[in-house]
Amino acid sequence: MPQSLAISGSPRQNGNTETLLRRCLDRLAIQGIGGELISLAGKNVRGCNACGACGGSRDATCPGISDDFAPVFEKMLRADILIVGSPVHFGSATPELMALLDRAGYVSRANGHLFARKIGGPIAVARRAGHNFTYAQLMFWYMINDMVVPGSTYWNVALAREPGAVAGDAEALATVDRFADNLAWLARKLA
Repeated sequence: MPQSLAISGSPRQNGNTETLLRRCLDRLAIQGIGGELISLAGKNVRGCNACGACGGSRDATCPGISDDFAPVFEKMLRADILIVGSPVHFGSATPELMALLDRAGYVSRANGHLFARKIGGPIAVARRAGHNFTYAQLMFWYMINDMVVPGSTYWNVALAREPGAVAGDAEALATVDRFADNLAWLARKLA
């Protein structure tokens, strides 16, 4: 059975981004697809320093920087379905999430495109605006890594600020549900 991994780029635990990611994982679980949520809150994942050591690494990792990257990256490699979520911070994804994704992308591409044909997609949560740019920013990561992203009834975005407020965005909840259904459908088709 396929396995899913959701990564929250929010510096806050149990916030609106995690709520949507958990909802997505729960919907996948109902359809027989297990999963795990990783929060980057409290983790130290530094940005890529362009050392190039990932291209020559025997174990397809990032030997140039010592931080919390390797265990998260290993789980990303094992997952069949990869979902990332970010709140909007100053009009873009969080630096924590982009540090992880930039390094993961470099390591993947330097070692034979390790994420190629995995499935998944992004989720973005904004207080007021910026979620479309953040969603597109994250979508670019999926596209450059040769991944397959199913659609939904709308973009996977939500409006929320205070913890728990995303539960009041009915359209976002329905969109995430349909996204999860499409991930499960696609996973079954590709199995």
